[in-house]
Amino acid sequence: MTTTCQLYLISPLDVGGDFPDRLDAALSAAPVAAFQFRVKGLGQHEAARLAAPLQAICAAKDVAFIVNDDMALAKRLKADGVHLGQGDGDPKEARSLLGPGAQIGVTCHASRHLAMEAGEAGADYVAFGAFFPTTTKEVEHRADPEILTWWQGLFELPCVAIGGITPDNAKLLVDAGADFLAVSGAVWNHPEGPAAAVKAFAAILKGQPTG
Repeated sequence: MTTTCQLYLISPLDVGGDFPDRLDAALSAAPVAAFQFRVKGLGQHEAARLAAPLQAICAAKDVAFIVNDDMALAKRLKADGVHLGQGDGDPKEARSLLGPGAQIGVTCHASRHLAMEAGEAGADYVAFGAFFPTTTKEVEHRADPEILTWWQGLFELPCVAIGGITPDNAKLLVDAGADFLAVSGAVWNHPEGPAAAVKAFAAILKGQPTG
């Protein structure tokens, strides 16, 4: 069975200034399944202040609002979910804190073992990557698209592809079996703006089989 791959937007580290307008433009351009709020080195109060307008935009567009790394901030914001890196805590802990309806994702790099562990611990999705060079963060782990095909063949749990994904290389990951494409730099740094980037990704996702 082929399911339709969807877009999962990740914020830049700087979400101040005119970023709410840029997010609104991106989410208005074409369907986006989720938005991940990813900031580093801020106190929880400041992070919550920056998150508020972005969360409201996501709610208005029916886009899931996911907090990166921080279970406590996700609970404070009543976010739709949390994305955990390997050092950010356990899915079971996140589930007990955030409740049964929260979307809990786990970074699994290029590891089949970590992905299976995350699934057993109750994660709602697993994220594999980086698949391509990326300027968003330092890449320690490179994943092969074949891991997406392997996962789809064995597990029902959705998988997210992340790392250096652009409209030029996205089709490879869609064809390999990604349920979601997590994109950041390719959208926020697009020369024609985030709306143009989201439209470019949407055109690729529209060209796939559904079933």
